[in-house]
Amino acid sequence: MGQGRITRLGVWGLILWHFLASNKVTAIDHEGFCSTTTFAYRDALGKAILFFEGQRSGKLPESQRVKWRGNSALSDGKPENVNLIGGYYDAGDNVKFGWPMAYSVSLLSWAAVEYQREISSVNQLGYLRGAIRWGTDFILRAHTSPTTLYTQVGDGNADHQCWERPEDMDTPRTLYRITSDLPGSEAAAESAAALAAASIVFKKVDSIYSSRLLNHSKSLFEFADKHRGSYQASCPFYCSYSGYQDELLWAAAWLYKASEDNKYLNYVLSNQGWSQVASEFSWDNKFAGAQMLLAKEFFGGNKQLSLFKIHVESFVCALMPGSSSVRIETTPGGLLYIRDSSNLQYVTSATMLLFLYSKTLNTAHINGLQCGSAHFSASQISAFAKSQVDYILGKNPMKMSYMAGFGSKFPLQIHHRGASIPSIGAHPAKVSCNDGYSSYYHSSNPNPNVHVGAIVGGPDSNDQFKDLRTDYSHAEPTTYMNAAFVGSVAPLLAQSEQEYLHFFLTNRKKY
Repeated sequence: MGQGRITRLGVWGLILWHFLASNKVTAIDHEGFCSTTTFAYRDALGKAILFFEGQRSGKLPESQRVKWRGNSALSDGKPENVNLIGGYYDAGDNVKFGWPMAYSVSLLSWAAVEYQREISSVNQLGYLRGAIRWGTDFILRAHTSPTTLYTQVGDGNADHQCWERPEDMDTPRTLYRITSDLPGSEAAAESAAALAAASIVFKKVDSIYSSRLLNHSKSLFEFADKHRGSYQASCPFYCSYSGYQDELLWAAAWLYKASEDNKYLNYVLSNQGWSQVASEFSWDNKFAGAQMLLAKEFFGGNKQLSLFKIHVESFVCALMPGSSSVRIETTPGGLLYIRDSSNLQYVTSATMLLFLYSKTLNTAHINGLQCGSAHFSASQISAFAKSQVDYILGKNPMKMSYMAGFGSKFPLQIHHRGASIPSIGAHPAKVSCNDGYSSYYHSSNPNPNVHVGAIVGGPDSNDQFKDLRTDYSHAEPTTYMNAAFVGSVAPLLAQSEQEYLHFFLTNRKKY
C-alpha cells in the first residue's frame, strides 16, 4: 500500500507539473522564492543530503557526487593501530568530533524513520541511508571495546591554525578516547542513540547490519550509564554544559523505540526527575528531543510518560509567536533567534521538533496545544515551522537563501576550507597551511567550489547577513545544522503535494 501511495504522489506531481507549465501558472512569489511548489522543497532536501558527501573523510566511493572533494585522512587511527578512517568533518574544519557527528546521525535517522514515505517519493531515501551509514560505520569502528570509544580525530587547536584542504592537511591527527577510567557519558550515550535510531532505518533493508548497530548501541549505553562522567575532551570546541543526563534519557528513549525492551522504558521512568524544560535542542542539550520521543509514546497510550509530554509542550509553547508563555525571541523578519553564534542550528532543530509535535497531535487526533491563554492547532504549529524553512530558503528580508547552491542568491564565501580552495583536480599543487590563509582565507573572491546544500550559521538578530568567509559565527556550515534541516523540509513534501492537488482540483476549470 505504501508503494502505491508513493506512486500516486509521483503521478500527481507529473500531472500537476504539466498543468502548471502548460498554463503558465507561476509558482514564484514576489520575493523569488518557490513557496507554492513542492519542487523547491524537493530540491532543498536533495541538496541538504548531498552536503554530507562534501563533508566525507576517508576513501571516497565511486558513487561520490561531490567531485571537488578527494580522498583524505587515510591513516586516521594508525598511531594506536585502530582504523578510524571515514566519518565526517564536523564543519568548515578538518577535525572529526565524534559527539556532534553522532548527534547528526541521530537526526538524520529520525528524519528517515518519521518521513520515509515522503523522502522515498522524491528518490532521496537511498542517498539519506548512505549519509547515515557513512556516519554509523565510523561510530562502529570507533567503538573498539565495550568500554572504549574514540571520540575525536585531529587536534582542534592545531587544525584551526591552518587553512588547508582535507586532501592536503598535515596537522596532527591526534586521537582522543573515553574509557572506564576516563569516562564521557555524553559522547557514549549520543553514539548509542545514533546507532539505535539507525538500526530502525536499516531494519527492513539490512537486518544483519541493523542488529549489529543495535548491539553496539546497547553496549555503548551500558558504558555511558555504568561509568558516568562528563565529557570535556573536545573543549573548547564542544564542551558539555547541560550534563549527561539528557543524553542518557535520549539514548534510552531510542533504545526503547528500537528494541521494544521494557528495561529502557523503566530506565526513563526511574530517571524522569532528570527531565527539565529546555530552551534549545542542540548537540549539547537533548532534553527536548528525548521528551518528544517519549511524548509520542504517551499519546500512543503510555500515560506514565506525562511529565515528558508536559516538558516538550512547554518548549513548543516557548517557540510559538503569540504564546503567553515565556517566549524564545524572533528577529523582525520572523526567524527564531536563540543565540548569535550559528543560530540556524537551533532554528533547524526546533523546526524539526515542531513538525514532529504537529504530526503527533494529528496522529493522536488532538485538536491542539494550550499555551497559557493562547491555543495553537496542529496546523498553526506546522505553519510556523514552515515559515522557518521558508525563511532559510529565501523568504526573508535579505531575499537570499542561506543554503549554498539553492536559489538565485546564496552565500558565496562560506567558512569552509575545502570549498574555499581550488580542488586537487583544478590545482594539483599542495596548498600549505599558511598559503591557504594568505591566498584563500582572506580573499574577497567567491569560493571556487560551491558546497551545494551547506546551510550557514545565518543572519544576525536584525536579519542582516554579511557574506564574509572570516565570519565563522554566521558563515560556517555544520553537519548537525543540515541534519536537522532534513527533518524540517521532509514533512513539507507531503504538505505541498496536497496543496498542489487542491489547487489543481479547484482551478482546472478556469484554464
